[in-house]
Amino acid sequence: MQNTFMRIPYTGPLPPPVIVPKNADTPTGAVAALVRFLSAPTTRQLSKPPGGVKTKIVLLTGAGISVASGLADYRGTAGTYTLNKTYRPIYYNEFITNHEARKRYWARSFMGWTSLHRARPNAAHRAIRDIDVDSFHSSAHPDLPTVELHGYLRALVCIHCKNHLSRDKFQKNLRNLNPQWAEFLDEMLDAGALDTENPEERRKRGLRTNPDGDVDLPSAPYTTFRYPACPTCLAEPPLLPNGSRARVEIDCDGAWSPRSAAGVLKPAVIMFGESIAADVRTAAEDAVDSADRMLVVGSSLATYSAWRLVKRAKERNMPIGVINLGGIRGEEDLFTENVVDGDGSLGVRCSESADQILPLVALGLATYKISNQ
Repeated sequence: MQNTFMRIPYTGPLPPPVIVPKNADTPTGAVAALVRFLSAPTTRQLSKPPGGVKTKIVLLTGAGISVASGLADYRGTAGTYTLNKTYRPIYYNEFITNHEARKRYWARSFMGWTSLHRARPNAAHRAIRDIDVDSFHSSAHPDLPTVELHGYLRALVCIHCKNHLSRDKFQKNLRNLNPQWAEFLDEMLDAGALDTENPEERRKRGLRTNPDGDVDLPSAPYTTFRYPACPTCLAEPPLLPNGSRARVEIDCDGAWSPRSAAGVLKPAVIMFGESIAADVRTAAEDAVDSADRMLVVGSSLATYSAWRLVKRAKERNMPIGVINLGGIRGEEDLFTENVVDGDGSLGVRCSESADQILPLVALGLATYKISNQ
């Protein structure tokens, strides 16, 4: 397997959170500060947005908002990098160039997809519907404008023809191509071993779990796993740079053949080392530029693609709020002295569970609006 030397950012402990304002160190104080933050009028002079309709609040969410839905995160108190120091996710270049790496990825993903598929929005997601925001998360509020910065796992995309395929359909294809693996999956489901993505719970049941539905099975025969080819490329092989048609072959059961030069499907999520599409990056920047303030929920901002959006908001003097258990990237530079000593209207930093805090914030905002009618 090809060696990769790309560094994964912030796998070690982050500095402890700096609570802003100081009385936001309790759930009651945090709720009060967040209500003031979300209901405050625009008080800072923002640079002129590039055009379009001006919105009030832009919400940036990370994996931490979905922990209460039973999903694993990376850097939380029970996150993969916290509990599994040897974990290394697959890299984009490794996935697109290495057939054996793809076998391993899809075998582990096949085992973990059921938990992801069954996960449902939690109280934090539902509370967002009652807060006037633009959001980077759409599970519980599809009517809100949404940019999925790091993509999504509900579909696959062909790295050659760029067509999409439903993950549910792909999962059925994996089951048909790998009957012994499917039998093992059914046994795990019947035993309840995959009922949760909580790392501690799965560890007790002899499994290692990682984010994005990745189930680590020690000593598993990953090399036996098979995956299908892109049906679009199979029906009409794409053109190569020299103008000829790419070879796309399958075995007698329909599995992708390593003799192929195209037809490789990958999850429609941004892998480590993969660039975010220009149109997605621009849409995210426009969402920030058209807002008055930003609220970050469940993200340590460890990835630069997320941090740069907060940095962009800070450079525009936008009030910033953060709800995240534990530390975040750039904690020491995010809030100025006048914000730290304020009442929350110009900035908030609390270390609370979003699923417990946001419903109370939504209720507080509703009460505030009624009292100010």
